[in-house]
Amino acid sequence: MIPVLFKIGPIPVYSFGVMLSLGFLVAGVVMHRDFVRKNEPGDMAWTIVGYGLVGGLLGARLHQALYHWPEFRAHPVAFMTVPSGLVWYGGLLGGVLATLWPIRRTGVPLGSALDTAALGLTLGLAIGRIGCHLAGDGDWGQPTSLPWGVAYLNATAPWPHPPGVRVHPAALYETVALLGVFAILMRLRWLIETRGSLFAVYLILTGVTRLLIESVRTNPPIFGGLTEAQWTSVVLSTAGAVWLGAQAVVAT
Repeated sequence: MIPVLFKIGPIPVYSFGVMLSLGFLVAGVVMHRDFVRKNEPGDMAWTIVGYGLVGGLLGARLHQALYHWPEFRAHPVAFMTVPSGLVWYGGLLGGVLATLWPIRRTGVPLGSALDTAALGLTLGLAIGRIGCHLAGDGDWGQPTSLPWGVAYLNATAPWPHPPGVRVHPAALYETVALLGVFAILMRLRWLIETRGSLFAVYLILTGVTRLLIESVRTNPPIFGGLTEAQWTSVVLSTAGAVWLGAQAVVAT
């Protein structure tokens, strides 16, 4: 793995940070173009990216802190600034909450803004997961004998396996799956007219994606044989389905 891409003097440039930044940049470009396509303010994309970046990083860290409270209490500054370990669902919640006020202030309908944000969220996370893979931040999967298995020996998270063991590159699986979801959303944006429906589809597809990929990861189940991320995925996918169902009822 390549947790540090290069150094500028004594300052390390982390692969995770580079890919995270690239993900936000690409998300902003995609969202800007979609807002312009809908004759809405293109600059709104960068407002969402800015507020979403701060809220997302804070939400991801706070979510992680809740599940690693002793480590957080012992070294709060180090815990909040370590270049790995971000929790996506915490980041999603924090990012959405942080952008509600600027969206409302611009007058862009919330449903339309969420639809456009779904495109950026999907592609941005796909790129960000490459950073997880390069950093080896613990998002890997279970041991496998498949030829594309990876040993994360030089990683930011401790490698728990003996020499010769390779694991599923779960982060790359998610990248590939999210690129497929992004392609579907890009197609559906021309077909779905009801505001908010594309975001609902995003919740369903990304929820199912994480539900399946989590089955090869190492997170322990918490109830009913499902992990915390899987239960969160079930809730979000169900919410998306209910959202679409309610819109269909209103439309009829």
